Amino acid sequence: MAARPFPWAAAMGAGFGLLRLSPDAFWRMTPRELAAAVSALLPPAPERLSQPDLSALMARFPDLS
Repeated sequence: MAARPFPWAAAMGAGFGLLRLSPDAFWRMTPRELAAAVSALLPPAPERLSQPDLSALMARFPDLS
């Protein structure tokens, strides 16, 4: 599997547009620091469905195809 290039356009958009960072502050951040700053503004990820809960849903709503 080939490595994907770093998403600079999205990172700069988040840093400059969403976080309103100065260019100096943005370029001094590590990608991890930027991700942490952006994630603080996003809603928390929903909890994943457990295997027993998924099985119960599949039993309750079977695929009819």
